[in-house]
Amino acid sequence: MPIYLYEEIAADGSGGEQHELFQSMSASAYDTHPDTGVPIRRIFGLPNAPKTWTDSQGKAKTSDKNLERLGFTKYVKSADGKYEKTLGKGPSKLSKPPAGA
Repeated sequence: MPIYLYEEIAADGSGGEQHELFQSMSASAYDTHPDTGVPIRRIFGLPNAPKTWTDSQGKAKTSDKNLERLGFTKYVKSADGKYEKTLGKGPSKLSKPPAGA
């Protein structure tokens, strides 16, 4: 369910304290606060849109330096088909588990 922004309506019609309320998208807007009974109206707030993602940001997040800083171990497949550690604290090589394991 989305969160909607409501504000209390003062006696003079001006806006008062603001509240974030969970509400189904198909439900009509509240006229009164569901807990206190105070008159409220739905208002528009600032959108919470994520920042745009660029290729350079993706490369920076998955760089060897950043992965190691975050505690990841990175393995790269070698010419002989085995995976060898390039960074991190894991085992130096990964091998295929025996059949039936």
